[in-house]
Amino acid sequence: MAERGVPPPRYGFEAFDCAPGLRMEAHERVSEFQTRAMTERLERTEAALERLERRLWLAVYGVVAAILAQAFQPLLAVLPG
Repeated sequence: MAERGVPPPRYGFEAFDCAPGLRMEAHERVSEFQTRAMTERLERTEAALERLERRLWLAVYGVVAAILAQAFQPLLAVLPG
């Protein structure tokens, strides 16, 4: 029975790994890790930008509300109560 992870024998030749093939495989793994890490950092950055945008709009709405309150304050003082 063949073991898992071991390729079947090739007509009398021993299985071997060549150095260029190993380097290429290692490079592919490193590239995959780097791509995954960059994607995660990009997602975290996008989430932080969304939170910052929400805070910015909240500040804008707060400033507009304060300006409108100051604009209507004299009108409310003039109205008979």
